[in-house]
Amino acid sequence: MGRQIEELARFVATTRLEDIPAAVRRHAKITLLDTLGVILAGSARPEVAALRERLGGGSGATVYAKGAPRSDPRTASLVNGIAGRAIELCEGLRFVSGQAAMQVLPGVLAVAEQAGSPGSDILAALILGYDVVGRLAGGFTPRPLAHQNGQVALLAAAAAGARLRGLGADGVSLAMRIAATLLLTPSYTNAVAGATALNVAGGMSGFAAALAPELALAGFTAQENAIEEALGELVGAGFATDHLLDGLSVEWQITRNYFRLYACCNPIHPALDCLAAALAELKPRPEDVARIEIATYRFASVMRNPDPPNYFASKYSLPHAAATMVVRGGAGYAALDDSALADPRIAALRHRVHIAEDPAMSALAPRLRPARVTVRLADGRAATHSCESHRGDFNDPFSEPELRGKFRELAGVVLNADGVAAAERAIDDIEEWKDVGALTELLRRYGSA
Repeated sequence: MGRQIEELARFVATTRLEDIPAAVRRHAKITLLDTLGVILAGSARPEVAALRERLGGGSGATVYAKGAPRSDPRTASLVNGIAGRAIELCEGLRFVSGQAAMQVLPGVLAVAEQAGSPGSDILAALILGYDVVGRLAGGFTPRPLAHQNGQVALLAAAAAGARLRGLGADGVSLAMRIAATLLLTPSYTNAVAGATALNVAGGMSGFAAALAPELALAGFTAQENAIEEALGELVGAGFATDHLLDGLSVEWQITRNYFRLYACCNPIHPALDCLAAALAELKPRPEDVARIEIATYRFASVMRNPDPPNYFASKYSLPHAAATMVVRGGAGYAALDDSALADPRIAALRHRVHIAEDPAMSALAPRLRPARVTVRLADGRAATHSCESHRGDFNDPFSEPELRGKFRELAGVVLNADGVAAAERAIDDIEEWKDVGALTELLRRYGSA
């Protein structure tokens, strides 16, 4: 097995929370808060609620939904991960593809509840699992159509789960190598097709976080080069470990993330920022808009279906998000809801949104994520705005009050106002938790009717 993988496993097993800088821990709390809010709101999606009912009850871990039902840790991790993927509002890695917190946190919470881990261990496991995602992703070459759910992040979730189960460096390595047999191959095509099966792949990372450590403890073995073979030859097109350990314990991957306020796929966001600026300049009524012209980089330009078939597909339609912003004044969670698809004003305007790839912009991605938008009105007036990257990126990160406001809106789907405030305070004080009951009991006490 490779020295770099073994050293990374040792880092996960032996790093203490007090070894992690205070600024990193603070950022991790905001990331945890943001991710928890997304899980809570996503738990209300009809397919997620139906899955909870079908999978039934159990014991050992909490499902983060109304009533805070219990299940076994593997099922709870799975369902919470699916919920977090369902509304397209989770954070992600900046320089490589991946939604690390949503892949790692559900397993961390479930395994920690089973193990009775204190809050300090929970926060450390999230930070260290996130670090593994970023480092593995940096050396991984995914196949062209492969979505990153259930790939490198699944290995990282297994590492975080193994740490919480008390495994040492060898045990963390073994759990990761066992988890290599569980890696998935979800397709990006699922997104534009509206296939919510893609979200199951996200939930499977949490499932692996709960399962892989138990397999290791039960005596299962794994081949020494399982990770290198899986990422380099099986689910991926290449995997290099040369820089895997660069900046270890100095450069923390969780501080290099981005957050979302628009409830749609991240590549769409730069164009929405430009559109918002043009609309602020022109102040048009929806019926005044004759045409919206969008130039952007390739990955964003392909999200151009003006007639998305369902709620999930609408999250990957730039015409739909743009039309919703014009009609409803925004593209957040409340605006891009189910009713937006049926709104006749939005449906009509979607077909007046025209999208083209700008090769010069494509050449700048992913370092930059550019867009240019021109809004043309029926009276002949027009406005053009451009940007190098979207808000929330490195150039203009969201403020902490903005992110806390997002949490309050999303958590309010499940918790009443007192519960939302209590949960926010609890996350701020996570190092003081005796165990995860400091959070789960709030769900049971303050769950909205």
